[in-house]
Amino acid sequence: MRVAIVGGGIGGLTAALYLHRMGIHVRVFEAAPLFKALGVGINLMPHAIRRLSELGLASELKARGVEPLEFAFFTRHGQAIYSEPCGRHAGHSWPHFSIHRGALHEVLFDAARSRLGEENVVTDRRLAHFEQNPQSVALHFVSADGATFVEHADAVIACDGIHSQIRKQLFPSEGAPAFDGIHMWRGVTYGEPFLTGATVARCGSLAHGKLTVYPIQQLPDGRQLINWVAEVRKGALTHTDWSRPGRLEDFIDYYADRRFDWLDIPEMMRRAEMILEYPMVDRDPLPRWTFGRVTLLGDAAHPMYPRGGNGAAQAIVDAEAVALCLAKEAGVEQALQRYENERRMVTTRIVLTNRSEPPDHIIERVEQLTGGRTFSAIDDVVSQSELAEISHKYQRVTGMDLDSTSV
Repeated sequence: MRVAIVGGGIGGLTAALYLHRMGIHVRVFEAAPLFKALGVGINLMPHAIRRLSELGLASELKARGVEPLEFAFFTRHGQAIYSEPCGRHAGHSWPHFSIHRGALHEVLFDAARSRLGEENVVTDRRLAHFEQNPQSVALHFVSADGATFVEHADAVIACDGIHSQIRKQLFPSEGAPAFDGIHMWRGVTYGEPFLTGATVARCGSLAHGKLTVYPIQQLPDGRQLINWVAEVRKGALTHTDWSRPGRLEDFIDYYADRRFDWLDIPEMMRRAEMILEYPMVDRDPLPRWTFGRVTLLGDAAHPMYPRGGNGAAQAIVDAEAVALCLAKEAGVEQALQRYENERRMVTTRIVLTNRSEPPDHIIERVEQLTGGRTFSAIDDVVSQSELAEISHKYQRVTGMDLDSTSV
């Protein structure tokens, strides 16, 4: 069997490593001419780390990231609402790592080139279109200099992201990504540890500016590289470019008074090494992913709001699932259909939950009950058990709860 993966991102490289581990010949085709470690921070929860550990990557990820102790939620005034342990500190068999997305991508890319062979991780191959017949698929690629190439495979897995060319060919009438008015600015700043030094903190609601902040690298001098994400509902969709530089003046006013005893947020933002502007977009769930010998994976199949670390995590889970199906089923088409049957409805629920009740719904609930005012004690506003249930409900939907990860 020859499997072609279109897209060398997190999902594509993880799928390639799983397929290689199972003895299946696989080649990865990436549109970018050169590999570059891009992006900012990412949270890898235990359900993702279980899979990456199976691939022998956990020690490298641990060396390059931070293992958080807790999730903590605060109002925009800096008042503590709720906290809970995470990863192994919550009883999981696998850790939770916060890491630079570029570092994660580099670990996956290096492992793929080493294990598959450099000739099977091909860059500078932008997919133009594909054709398939009952026996195989022909992939037509174009390089940056205009040269054309044709590759043949028995199975094709589209891992080419939210703007997937394969998805576009399969669903030509699908429009632009869905946008609900939320803009994100993501940055990294070198600074002193805050709170426990290993806290994933969420602060404030969308109405007044939400912030997620956590360390992604420990430095020898005691400082940390701190990742932060500002979210504000404002304006119309102007672009869907994930590497567009952001401007501090577009959002800093929402956070100007957030100087807490545990972190000076506007100062952290002003000292950022880089700022990227992202629109918060996803796509409506599809009725099917698989067409004969071609299927979708990760953001090509189910782009979702980046909540709870599940954008990358669900691509990693997809990668294991599609590899297992191709290894177990006698026929390619049956294997890809089985993979879709296992994963499509699961990820549909996550896409919809990330829109309506993500983890920071805890803060929205308190904002609703208090009208945005300060309180004397959180227990006078809402019980900790109600807040815990919001968190645990999300974990159950996404498969990151203790029962699911222990399987």
